[in-house]
Amino acid sequence: MPALPLGPEHYSGTKRASYTGYVVQAIVNNLAPLLFVIFHTQFSIPLAQLGLIAALNFGVQLLTDFVAMFFVDKVGYRVPIVLAHVFAAIGLVLLAILPTAMPSPLLGLCIAVSVYAIGGGLLEVLVSPIVEHLPTPAHQKASGMALLHSFYCWGQLAVVVGTTTLLAAIGTQHWVWLPAIWAIVPLINTFVFLRVPMPETVAEDDRTSLRDLFGTPMFLAALVLMMTGGAAELTMVQWSSFFAEKGIGVGKEIGDLLGPGLFALLMGIGRFAYGIWGTGVDLRRVLIVSSIGAAACYLVAATSPVAIVSLLASAACGLMVALLWPGTFSLTAARFPMGGAAMFAILALAGDAGG
Repeated sequence: MPALPLGPEHYSGTKRASYTGYVVQAIVNNLAPLLFVIFHTQFSIPLAQLGLIAALNFGVQLLTDFVAMFFVDKVGYRVPIVLAHVFAAIGLVLLAILPTAMPSPLLGLCIAVSVYAIGGGLLEVLVSPIVEHLPTPAHQKASGMALLHSFYCWGQLAVVVGTTTLLAAIGTQHWVWLPAIWAIVPLINTFVFLRVPMPETVAEDDRTSLRDLFGTPMFLAALVLMMTGGAAELTMVQWSSFFAEKGIGVGKEIGDLLGPGLFALLMGIGRFAYGIWGTGVDLRRVLIVSSIGAAACYLVAATSPVAIVSLLASAACGLMVALLWPGTFSLTAARFPMGGAAMFAILALAGDAGG
C-alpha cells in the first residue's frame, strides 16, 4: 500500500530551516561589504579591487546557478542544500583566516568569497523551490514566497546590526572574529537539513523543458525582470554603507545603520507585509508600482545635491524593490508549475547577472 503524502504540518521544520537558509545567504552576501572600509584601511586594498570582491561573489553564484540547474532535479534537494550550508560555513571561516595568513590579503579574500559564494548560489537555487513545492494552498503561494524572502532581509538587518555592534564592542582590529561567529548559523542549519522531510523534485517526464521555457515570451520577460530587480536591489546594498561613510562623513556604525541597515528593514517590511496580508492582492500591479518607485529612488539618490536626501532615497529603495525578486519567482512558478529547480536556477542566474 503506497504511503500517504505528508500534510503541511509535517513540513513546519522544513519551512523554518528554509527561512534560516535565506538568513545564511544574507550573511554571505552582506558581511564582506560591511568590512570594505576595514579592508581598504588595514590591507591598503584599492576601491576598484573591493568592487572586484563584490563582483566575484555574484559571479561565482552565477556560475553555481548555471551548474545547479543540470543536477538538482536529478539528485533531489537534500544533498545540495546540505552542501550549500557546508560551503557557506567553510567560506566564512576562511574569510577570517586567509587575508592575514596569506602574502596577498586580496587573494585570501577572493578565495574565501569564492567558497562561500558557491553556498550562496546553491541556496538561492534551492530554497525557493523547496518552499514552493511544499503542500500549500495555491492562493497562498505568492504571499508565502514573499514571507520566505523577507527572511533574507531580516538576515541582512541582523548582519548589519550585529556586525556593527560587535565591531563597536571589540574594535575594528579584531574584525576576524565576525566571520567565524556568523559561520555558526550555516553550521547549525546543516544538521537541521539533514533531518527535516524534503519535498520531491519534479520528475523529468513531467518537467517543463528548458527549450519550452525559453520559447515562451513570458519566461523571457521574467528573466528581464530578474536581471533588473537584482541590479536594483544589490547595487544599492553593496555600496550604501560606503556612500554613507565617505559621501556624508558619518562614522562606520551610523553609516551601516543608515545605509544597508535601513534598506534591509524597509525591504523586509515590504516582503513581510505582502506575506501576511497580500493574499488576493494583484501582484502584477504591485510590481509595476514598485518598479516605478525604485527608478525614482535611484534618480533622487544619484542627483540630489543634499547627501542626506540621497541616503534616504537609497534606504527607501529597499521598500520599492522588496517584491521584485520574490514576486517574479511567484508569477513564473504559477505560470510554469512544472518548471522544477532548473527553472528557479535560471531565474536566480538572471538575478545574479543583474547584481
